[in-house]
Amino acid sequence: MSLMKLLRPVVFVLCMAPLLGDLCLAGDEKREADFAEGINKTLTMGKAVWLEAEGKKFLGLYTEIEKVFGNGVVIILHDMDGHPDQKQLIYDLRVFLPEHNWATLSLQMPLREVGVEKEEYYALFPEAAARLQAGINYVKGNGAGNVVVVGYGLGGLMGIYALSEQAADIKALVTISLPVPTTENKTAQTLEFIKKIKMPMLDIYGAVDVSDVTESARERRLAAKDNTGYRQIKINDEGHAYLHDEGLLVKRIYSWLGVTVGAASASQ
Repeated sequence: MSLMKLLRPVVFVLCMAPLLGDLCLAGDEKREADFAEGINKTLTMGKAVWLEAEGKKFLGLYTEIEKVFGNGVVIILHDMDGHPDQKQLIYDLRVFLPEHNWATLSLQMPLREVGVEKEEYYALFPEAAARLQAGINYVKGNGAGNVVVVGYGLGGLMGIYALSEQAADIKALVTISLPVPTTENKTAQTLEFIKKIKMPMLDIYGAVDVSDVTESARERRLAAKDNTGYRQIKINDEGHAYLHDEGLLVKRIYSWLGVTVGAASASQ
């Protein structure tokens, strides 16, 4: 079956009138198809899997571990305008975490056309939540016990939105460079989402990250004050792209997971 037939290239319009007034926005399926085609030509680590949410096929990259028994699966959500094999941060997460006994499933999140503002992605959050649930169902169906969500940038905001709105059997949440947009839009209330999260949460950001990440760090900590499993880490000398030492970021994540999820599993 061809890639375009698999994706069913029809215009999918997502209208969230109760949340966005008269705003009606469509996801850019052509961009997703282009990304998928490029990834399939160059993929060397992991395997491509096709998942479905709300009647749409989308790409996931599943990277297994070499051991018979692992710690679980980390589901990875990329940043705005990205894809599930994006260099370098998303690629490093999905490839290096399996070296530390965590399988990964990196998901293609819904996209808008090139050049739109971040606010124009908010109408796609319910679709993003459906994709995350499809990813959870996939790994659970393949025997995963512990499932963790790691979201980067807008992917972190999509993840925390989804987990604050729906019950999911998730052991922990990691956000990298989680933005707190200045907006009254109900789908982008980051601090309200944080207040609803009861699972362990690791909030990582760079010391020279973008302004809506660095300037809201204290607000995020205060929003999570009732969550005893919340921890915030600032990585010095790093910006939003984490270009200096991405290995340190991955190490911080798997070390925290080893303590947090390992302890949670042992107590059950």
